[in-house]
Amino acid sequence: MRLLDEQYTRTPCYGVLKMVAHLRNLGHVVNAKRVRRLLRKMGLEAVYQKPNTSQRNPEHKVYPYLLRGLVIDRCDQVWSTDITYIRLASGFVYLMAVIDWYSRYVLGWALSTTLDADFCIEAVGNITERQQCDIFNTDQGSQFTTPRFTQPLLDKGIKVSMDGRGRALDNIFVERLWRTVKYEHVYLQDRHTVQETWVGLRDFFHFYNHERLHQSLGYRTPADVYLARRYEKDETTHFYQPASILIL
Repeated sequence: MRLLDEQYTRTPCYGVLKMVAHLRNLGHVVNAKRVRRLLRKMGLEAVYQKPNTSQRNPEHKVYPYLLRGLVIDRCDQVWSTDITYIRLASGFVYLMAVIDWYSRYVLGWALSTTLDADFCIEAVGNITERQQCDIFNTDQGSQFTTPRFTQPLLDKGIKVSMDGRGRALDNIFVERLWRTVKYEHVYLQDRHTVQETWVGLRDFFHFYNHERLHQSLGYRTPADVYLARRYEKDETTHFYQPASILIL
C-alpha cells in the first residue's frame, strides 16, 4: 500500500494493470486481484489523485460546475475541498482540507478513519462560522452532495459548484495541495498513530500557510496574501499582487 500510494501520487492515471507491472518491476510478486483489492481499500481510482469520493448517491442533487471561464482575482471568491488517503505505519486515515483558490491558503482541515460525511460537514461548518466565500467547489462524492453538506452553504448565500465527472483539473489546486502534503511531509515520516499524524499535519499546514514560499504568489506565502487580503505593488512597499487566475 505504501508503494501504491507513492506511485499513485506520481502517476494518478495508472490503473490496476499498470500498478501490477510497476510492483513486479520492483520485484514484488503480485496479481491484479490483490492490487485491485488494495486500491479499493485505500479508496483510490485511476485518472485523478483522490480517494474514491466520486461515488455519487443518486438521491443527492448534483450542482453544475461554475468555475469554467471564471477569472479569480481575489481572496474568498472560490474555495474548494477534497479528501485524500494518508498512510500510517500500520493502517491509514483520510484527510480533508479547504483551500482558498486565489491565495492557496488552507482555511481548515480534518482527519477521519472513515469516509463518512460527518467530519467534512463539521470542518466546513467551523470555517464558515468565521468567514465565507462566494463559490464553494467540490467533487461529486456523496460526502459533498448530501444536503447536510450543501444546505448550510446555500443558507449562507454561498453558491455550490461541483466538478465534472472524471475531470481531474476541475479541482486542480486541491490536487496540487495533496501532492505537496505527500511529497514534503507524509512520505518523509513514519507516523504510527492518528494522534501523531494529526500533530504532524498541524505543524505542516502551519508551515505551508506561513513559511512555505510559492512561486505563483511572487515567492510570498499563502498567509501573506490571504491574511492581508490585498497587496499593491509600488516602489515604496514592494508589495506583490498575485496575478488573476483564469479557469478554462
